[in-house]
Amino acid sequence: VDEPREYTYSEVTSDHASYEKVVQLDCVEGWSVKVLWQGVLLTDLIDEVGAKNGADTVIFRAADGYSTSLPLSYIRDNDILLAYKMNGLTLPAERGFPFELVAEQKWGYKWIRWVTEIELSNDASYRGYWESRGYTNSGDRDKSSLGK
Repeated sequence: VDEPREYTYSEVTSDHASYEKVVQLDCVEGWSVKVLWQGVLLTDLIDEVGAKNGADTVIFRAADGYSTSLPLSYIRDNDILLAYKMNGLTLPAERGFPFELVAEQKWGYKWIRWVTEIELSNDASYRGYWESRGYTNSGDRDKSSLGK
């Protein structure tokens, strides 16, 4: 990035525009749930720090060591949220506080909870926790393979 930056929870939730949308989370185990998510657009944070030329991948890391990645183009094209509320309530610790990635049209393993770090990278081959265990890196929900 042009200007590496650390944000406090308050800076993310108070200093940036907030958006809401209902998005369905689909798990590879077969269940799904529709939730009203509220959060910030990832593109707002990315644009604020400035993506360097060649950065095409966004890597997410969580407090529990989990990680995953998504193409920067997917994030830009789909107005992806970094959520801090679900159904009007602040995310509880067991549901992902401080932030959950609302990766619509992706399988649940791409919906990383407890997000504490976001990195812009040129490593499109980066594999997170489930991807390094055989799940597709794209995580596209329209695949009949349930992510594998």
